[in-house]
Amino acid sequence: MSDKSAAAERPVKSPCVSVCALNAQDICEGCFRSIAEIGGWGSMNNDERRVVLKNCGERARRMGRIL
Repeated sequence: MSDKSAAAERPVKSPCVSVCALNAQDICEGCFRSIAEIGGWGSMNNDERRVVLKNCGERARRMGRIL
């Protein structure tokens, strides 16, 4: 992706579902982000955000929340 098209790309949307409760591992029970990922979301670029979303999906599977 060129720098110009990256600048025009829409921001990747936050996975927040307004169920903000951290478990014992500091993972949100609503969006499955870590506390560090939640805090850093606003300063992440889209590629970094996509990695976080991938990690969220993997965590949700490990936690038995999705198949």
